[in-house]
Amino acid sequence: MIKQQRIQQLREDSAALKIAVMPTLDCLPLFVAKETDLFDKDVSDIRLKMFTAQMDCDTALAGGSVEGAVSDLVRTERLIQKGTPLTYLTSTNAYWQLYSNRTARIKTLKQLDDKMVAMTRYSVTDMLADMAMDSAKLARDRVFKIQVNDVYIRLKMLLNGEIDAVLLTEPQASQARLARHTLIQDSRKLGLKQGVIAFRDKAMKNKARMRQIVVFRKGYNMACDSLNRYGVKRYRDVLVKYCKLKPNQVDSLPDNLKFQRVTPPTEEELERARKWLKQ
Repeated sequence: MIKQQRIQQLREDSAALKIAVMPTLDCLPLFVAKETDLFDKDVSDIRLKMFTAQMDCDTALAGGSVEGAVSDLVRTERLIQKGTPLTYLTSTNAYWQLYSNRTARIKTLKQLDDKMVAMTRYSVTDMLADMAMDSAKLARDRVFKIQVNDVYIRLKMLLNGEIDAVLLTEPQASQARLARHTLIQDSRKLGLKQGVIAFRDKAMKNKARMRQIVVFRKGYNMACDSLNRYGVKRYRDVLVKYCKLKPNQVDSLPDNLKFQRVTPPTEEELERARKWLKQ
């Protein structure tokens, strides 16, 4: 009986549209759509697979255990280069901020000289660390990029004074700000829009999968509309459940966050990621 149940569960999971997500705000429309039944259950089984490290999302996407993932263009373009064909459904509102540890007294990018910065290799955070060094005219070997893949561990290292600076997206960035660490770089001021939702080409060419993606697209757009109308704090319970936030941390989130409906990434942003990867 147990064996039959496991077989049935495997069949259902195999038939479902699975999307790798992180406990970050660029995934919030997916969390809202899932929790408020905007993904039509009668038409499609859409499942969110939670990870805390983008590298694990990459592994799942490349290995085919998920059909799609919320990611950034540097990571997805690298996956494509390494042999995993992907199609971009939409860009996201993700942005990244560089915070220095308040005890380190680093207030400018120039002061990162001989300091450690936590990021993830071959990601937008890796690219942003390089951009910070170039902006401050620091030699690449004068700043030590430390790979810390798990977003919770990266934040914890900052809060515990174990690292000089870290690159974070929301809501971890707001937690750093709430703890009074120093913001020294914001990707929005650099004009970057590197967040993306991508699907494996194989899924996009499958009729059954495409029907699921149509349902996903509709639910995603409806969730974005709701978030823009009511604000992120309306979905306090969703943020607590998926992002492990406390009530005061939810209250610290920016009030002006907006979520765009499905809109593919621009060629300019794609080229930016590809150019950095070539370097």
